[in-house]
Amino acid sequence: MHILLVNDDGITAVGITALLKEAAARGHRVTMAAPDRQQSAASHRLTLSEPIMMHPFTTGLPGVEAYAIKGSPADCVRVALLGGLVTDPVDVVISGINNGLNAGMDAHYSGTLGAAMEGAMLGHRAVAASIGWNADEVSLAALAALTLDWAERYCRIPAQPVSVLNINAPGGAGADWKPAVYAPMDTSCRRDRYERRESPFNGAYFWLAGDGDAQPIDEGSDNWYLEKGHVTVTMLGNFGSLVPQQWETLGI
Repeated sequence: MHILLVNDDGITAVGITALLKEAAARGHRVTMAAPDRQQSAASHRLTLSEPIMMHPFTTGLPGVEAYAIKGSPADCVRVALLGGLVTDPVDVVISGINNGLNAGMDAHYSGTLGAAMEGAMLGHRAVAASIGWNADEVSLAALAALTLDWAERYCRIPAQPVSVLNINAPGGAGADWKPAVYAPMDTSCRRDRYERRESPFNGAYFWLAGDGDAQPIDEGSDNWYLEKGHVTVTMLGNFGSLVPQQWETLGI
């Protein structure tokens, strides 16, 4: 299987490295095209009016082609698939592992999801993987293995186009998770607060505060199960693409 790896935390992030090692250990061909720096909350932003710089990146693993892209996560996918970095067919685009959950409404801000959705829009199977804060190497390795398991199965079953398999796992140490469940996206929203401050040189500016108001989490949603310690899998994009029997095929 030929995998295009991307993320929004940057090409040196521990999450994408965990996926790279797992995919290579399974004998998959891997091409990596990831931002050269942190791009969290980039959503599906595209670079339109300036050049997108690219530099080869050394992973230390034989047979892996890797490129550091000065652009958004979605730019990375487009440059790889439309700009000629990848010339052979790609079976699946995998984005992550993101440092921080991408569940519920937060998924709409996510560069991790933006990259995966760009892959889906370009006609490929697409998977996004994210993990809660303070995940250790054991948890990252375990989620990388789960992500590759489900990606391999997802590529073998029917699915609607322009859909993303979105995987989230609780953070912390030791991968001490409850069984994976399929869960719909939580629709509760958070209203952030911005502090207005005055600069002595350039006038007013605003700073995002971390104490906004949040609505109650929807029972039975991805965030609800994550709080209870489960790994969650959600289909985003073209809803209804998998019937329950197909989720059983994925082992969920």
